[in-house]
Amino acid sequence: MSISRRHMLAATAMFGLSTLAACSKGAEGGGDIVVSFSDLSQPFFVAMRRDLEDEAQKLGVKVQVLDGQNNSSKQVSDLEAARIQGIGAVIIAPTDSKALSSTTDALAGEGVTVVSVDRSIGGGKHAVPHFGADNVAGGRAMADWVVKTFPKGAKVVVITNDPGSSSSIERVKGVREGLAAGGAAYQIVAEQTGNSKRDQALSVTQNVLTSMGGSHPDAILCLNDDMAMGALEAIRGAGFTPKQIAVLGFDAIPEALGRIKAGDMAATVEQNPGEQIRTALRAVVVHLKSKAPIVSNSLTPVLITRDNLSQASRIAEVK
Repeated sequence: MSISRRHMLAATAMFGLSTLAACSKGAEGGGDIVVSFSDLSQPFFVAMRRDLEDEAQKLGVKVQVLDGQNNSSKQVSDLEAARIQGIGAVIIAPTDSKALSSTTDALAGEGVTVVSVDRSIGGGKHAVPHFGADNVAGGRAMADWVVKTFPKGAKVVVITNDPGSSSSIERVKGVREGLAAGGAAYQIVAEQTGNSKRDQALSVTQNVLTSMGGSHPDAILCLNDDMAMGALEAIRGAGFTPKQIAVLGFDAIPEALGRIKAGDMAATVEQNPGEQIRTALRAVVVHLKSKAPIVSNSLTPVLITRDNLSQASRIAEVK
């Protein structure tokens, strides 16, 4: 949604002129490059930021990083303030896939290059090129693992990530499709959001286990790894073992890979955040220099288990 001019000016004042002063005209006069992440408290985006800054150094450009703090209104205000300052390009990992469409339309309408990363942007007049993993395929890979591992059927809990984000919508779609393909014996007994937070997923898992009495799910599918860590803690606290309840995550962060290596966690989905952001930044820089068209790029996710840990992009970080 757009905000009034009065609100935009207020947002500019709060944002501060100095925050954009560090931006560079590094893309050979193409304009400043701003990167807006939905929530830099999430390990996935922390890793993505690190790869962004490394790639920017290699390309000889500087970027201004903004933290949406998992708040669409803040992300909109930050981007409106940046737009008023005058920028050349924006790379966005949106908190909500539709909430930013008016803002990205306004940016595109003024000639600003806009692309999305990890999570797509929809509902606007201007199509936004997207760089990310196939989240439907990632969710389906999780479900396929369940069907293969529990051939007679399974009770499944799904803990979703940020509501309204394309990643959550698409991963749930993939999970549901995969389980449906397995047949009626595969049932989702609970589906709740953990808002991508470890502590919230812990609470969700505790509540689900309590509600099931003496029974328990066969698998808990967490749509990011930080939530999987919370689910593991709740399972352990309730007296269950990884053999009784399999936990799967999404993102392949080092902590999750370590848990898989130790046998505490069953699997995670590798979607290579580094490749996503590096590819997006390279495309933007080339476009600013040469006006070459930007073409969306979709990565194929890989389900990581103990059998193929070496395929994880961040395995070297596992202690």
